[in-house]
Amino acid sequence: MRELAIIEAPSVLGLRPSGVQGMPEALIDAGLPAGLGAVRADRVEAPSYDPRRDGDTGVLNPVGIAQYSLRLADTVGGVLDRGCFPVVLGGDCSILLGNLLALRRRGRYGLLFLDGHTDFYQPSAEPTGEAASMELALATGRGPRLLTDLEGRRPLLRDEDVIAFAFRDAAESAEAGMQPLPPQLHAIDLDGVRAVGAAAAARQAVGRLIAGESAGYWVHLDVDILDDAIMPAVDYRLPGGLTWQELESVLRTALADERAVGLDVTIFNPRLDPEGRIAARLAECLRQGLMCVPHGADRHRAGPGTDRRPPRGTV
Repeated sequence: MRELAIIEAPSVLGLRPSGVQGMPEALIDAGLPAGLGAVRADRVEAPSYDPRRDGDTGVLNPVGIAQYSLRLADTVGGVLDRGCFPVVLGGDCSILLGNLLALRRRGRYGLLFLDGHTDFYQPSAEPTGEAASMELALATGRGPRLLTDLEGRRPLLRDEDVIAFAFRDAAESAEAGMQPLPPQLHAIDLDGVRAVGAAAAARQAVGRLIAGESAGYWVHLDVDILDDAIMPAVDYRLPGGLTWQELESVLRTALADERAVGLDVTIFNPRLDPEGRIAARLAECLRQGLMCVPHGADRHRAGPGTDRRPPRGTV
């Protein structure tokens, strides 16, 4: 198995200090690294949280998120340069921007977006300005330039290189006025996953990602993709969701392909799991997926032609 490198990214700049910043320690203490041979590569601390909504962008902490994304990208890039597989433990979903920036510096990559929500809000429709409800829109170049044009590399992702998988917020987001997902972005909601089965749907998603022109793909996991009955330790609860067995099947499929380049995990709130039982089950679920990570990381190292230097217009 490719060496796994755990990066702690406890940023809540895109949400609020609700407790999700404690997720890295909770999962590590619950035994996530056990049997994986994983190393703890680094911890990237976030700037101070500002509860005031920015008047220019309509987003909380936009400057802090932009700065944090660059620092996280440097750390993830260093792990990739060593031929390791980064496992980034958040934090809120805005950490996705830093992970994708690390890949964008290397070329064109895709994303398997495992989330109970599509997180495609524009600032005008997001009630409190939380970037954790906008990260997929921001990553595809929609939103304030400060967050969509990091290092002048807008967009971090092309629409056609993204698959939104097992979301269940269509009615809620439409009522709130969220912008629609673009037609080029492939979306398979929870009902669509259930129609063919989680394993088959994951195989279809991976097949679509590797059939494109991208060099590989990142896997983003917001744990609110799980059924609310078994994963209540999240900040925005929504009925329904995947079972533990379904998520394990999806992760095994997604991470077994050599073109998977990294994983981030977000939103688990250990304050809502005082006995640590959910953390232990989540750690086991993640281990089941990460055990499938194959050999062959060299293809994702920065090559001679890779532009690692920020171009003009750096945030």
